[in-house]
Amino acid sequence: MEPKPSRLTPLSVTWAGVIVDLLLGGGKITAGIVFHSQAILADGIHSLSDLITDAAVLLGLRVSGRPADEDHHFGHYRVSTLVALFVGAALLVAAGFIAYEAVTNLRQKHDEVVATIPFLAALVSMVSKEVLYRVTRTVGLRAGDPSVVANAWHHRTDAFSSVAVATGLGAVVLFGPQWAFLDHVMALVLSLLLAGVGIKTIRGAAAELVDKAPDKETLATIHDAISTTEGVLGYHAVRARQVGGRVSMDVHVQVPPDLTVKQGHDIATQVENHVRDTLTQVAGVTVHIEPAATVPDD
Repeated sequence: MEPKPSRLTPLSVTWAGVIVDLLLGGGKITAGIVFHSQAILADGIHSLSDLITDAAVLLGLRVSGRPADEDHHFGHYRVSTLVALFVGAALLVAAGFIAYEAVTNLRQKHDEVVATIPFLAALVSMVSKEVLYRVTRTVGLRAGDPSVVANAWHHRTDAFSSVAVATGLGAVVLFGPQWAFLDHVMALVLSLLLAGVGIKTIRGAAAELVDKAPDKETLATIHDAISTTEGVLGYHAVRARQVGGRVSMDVHVQVPPDLTVKQGHDIATQVENHVRDTLTQVAGVTVHIEPAATVPDD
């Protein structure tokens, strides 16, 4: 039974990935050596390579959650963005490696392959990594951490690789070694999909690094939260940006000009709290109070 993502944290699900990658990598490499299967051997090496991105995500989770300090006045949220950028690049490298191996080994003979055990190993890898992808992606989206979501896709690259390997080895089991070329054909097709995911991940991380605004739905939620806060007569100069999967924003709010400083501060606090209550992934809200030019009649 698939574990419930609601009980998992980005840290725990990433550690689960480390354990799964170690077990699968060791098992598939052993099967490849013992049963002379180059496909499952390469797939095992791919699983172990996932440990690099797992380690990067663990480092990012440890650092990005740190509070602001003397050298980082706005916190460390962008560390997770940098990790997502690294994982995206790793996806492109993995896609290139799979494509290269598929093309260069397409005509290779597989007469010595004993395919049954490697085929079963590929099936186990395919299922376990797909489950790990789904759980990790759910946890990453819920936490708003782009590095965890990117790492989920890296888990799926291993699942795709195992699909290709299982296809070729399954054909060998059923029809003989002359059909082993199918795993390379599948690998070539799937590498194109992985490259697309890598490019998408890099673009998302790069967008955060250049302070891209959140999507229209998020902006609409922000505007609604501000406009419905009691005491706000008007507002302008709303600015929002994505920071490590979160939103950092500031706004100029207009209030009645005869309010005391404390009353104006209270309204600013209400605006901040309303935005935070409405939009869960908020890194910071800065509210600037201004006197309204005109006050509507009661």
